[in-house]
Amino acid sequence: MNWQTLKNASIDDIIGWAETLPWCLEMASCTQDSEWHAEGDVWTHTKMVLRELPKLDDWNSLRPNEQTILVMTALFHDIAKPMTTEVDSETGRVRSPKHAIKGEVIARSILRDLDCDLETREQIARLVRFHGRPAFLLEKEEPTHEVIRLSWLLSNRLLYLFALADTRGRDTNSITRPEENLHFWKMIAEEENCFEQPYPFATDHTRVHFARSERPNLHYVPYEEFRCDVTMLAGLPGSGKETWIREHLADRPVVSLDEMREEMADSQDGNQGAVAHAVRERCREYLREQQSFVFNATNTTLQHRARWLDLFADFQARIEIIYIEPTLGRILQQNRERENRIPERILRKLAEKCEPPTWLECHRLKYVGAES
Repeated sequence: MNWQTLKNASIDDIIGWAETLPWCLEMASCTQDSEWHAEGDVWTHTKMVLRELPKLDDWNSLRPNEQTILVMTALFHDIAKPMTTEVDSETGRVRSPKHAIKGEVIARSILRDLDCDLETREQIARLVRFHGRPAFLLEKEEPTHEVIRLSWLLSNRLLYLFALADTRGRDTNSITRPEENLHFWKMIAEEENCFEQPYPFATDHTRVHFARSERPNLHYVPYEEFRCDVTMLAGLPGSGKETWIREHLADRPVVSLDEMREEMADSQDGNQGAVAHAVRERCREYLREQQSFVFNATNTTLQHRARWLDLFADFQARIEIIYIEPTLGRILQQNRERENRIPERILRKLAEKCEPPTWLECHRLKYVGAES
């Protein structure tokens, strides 16, 4: 199946399609903790969750794309359990640590191969990543902050509805987190006006300040005094970042990791640490001069972006991120046409690890996908 066929298929057809694939067979052979999942293996639980979705009171009020998002979330939410499941040697209990984090990566990869559109894919991937959060809300030090933060990453309504189906789609020997606990997520989201939309921060800078603070004050509105604008390009090699810059920001100076590597190729003999240091100093020069500029690198993971975003924020820059992602086939083709081609196996590995940026990282965000 491709994405167009899959999103119009019935739940039974999707189950039938999945059961022909290796990742589904692995789920079917993966045992679970009997206290939480007396129904048995991961795939049995997954099918039960899928069939609970149409029984939800809100199901018929959802738009077709929202129904598709929930179905795909159910399909993939425990897909990483086979690779994370372990048995505690002392208690004999079965656990699957970090299966949601790894599940996000796997779901994103499968959906990319299916040519799912970028926006829908990311909604599904993030729901997979955070699908267990509502059940643990009352264990959080600041439950309201948790609900507000996630409202800028996904739909709290869809997360709540999925949590209901996930709870109902199992046989439990003892329920220690009753379904009523999930309703607190909905209650807080509705009280904070972020159940069906992102939380309405007073300004973009308030949102970024909230996301960057270790102990944020929800009612604090920081004073805005931006000294310059920094536009960060993010995307795999060969995705078209340089073309986008020429077409949209040709009047701005550009700080580029690739160009700095070329400048320093002879003098530094490939020393990547020296290249990064030189790029950082070039950025500092523009920031000190309060000169707006473009920062161009792959920037495809949160960890890699964070160190640069911290620098820009320290100099009170307004930060915009442009994430560019055509289809993987197009990226591979454009990479073959580059003068400095990257081996395809490395490019595919970069694609697997890619974490598209979110609204919690910057003041402005734009996705440029295959459909743009």
